[in-house]
Amino acid sequence: MCALLLFMAQQATAQLYDTTHNDFKRTSGMPWWAVKTNLLYDATTTFNLGTEVRLAKKATFDLSFNYNPWTFSDNKKFKHLLIQPEFRYWLCEAFYGHFLGAHFLYSHYNVGGVHLPFGFFPALRDRRYQGDLYGVGIDWGYHWIWSSRWSMEFSVGVGYVYTDYKKYRCEHCGDELGREKKSYFTPTKVAVSLIYMIK
Repeated sequence: MCALLLFMAQQATAQLYDTTHNDFKRTSGMPWWAVKTNLLYDATTTFNLGTEVRLAKKATFDLSFNYNPWTFSDNKKFKHLLIQPEFRYWLCEAFYGHFLGAHFLYSHYNVGGVHLPFGFFPALRDRRYQGDLYGVGIDWGYHWIWSSRWSMEFSVGVGYVYTDYKKYRCEHCGDELGREKKSYFTPTKVAVSLIYMIK
């Protein structure tokens, strides 16, 4: 992970700075900034907004914020705050085609009484968990250009996370069952994002 980050930073610096003319390179016609929303998070009623800026011809920095404040019927909740910065290296050029990324993440969560798809974390059905999560990961993605302003992006990633949480007997105000710390490899990112490009 560290080697990938160092490589991406070196590539960004080498492309961004022109030692011959002692000035920063700017490629005309390439977008510099984009704003986006993850449609998968929107489907879970999670407010989310991301932004991405070009650092060099093949390097960008992406930052996403996600927030879910809701308590649903039967006191079901998927409350969380998630922040995920990411450095990306594009195989062709920024905002076009395939990219590889390295990301970090932090989340504060309060989740209970929910049924996740594919049988993930079945204990959430009758337990409530509240705590903090930290992680790092790598991902791959692809960016489809629709027009000069609109595009879509798909990305998926895996990584290592550490979490420190309190566990409660049920999703309501049940008895505390203790505090635990765990770390494991897991999917750390899935996104289908609608993007608006800013020149």
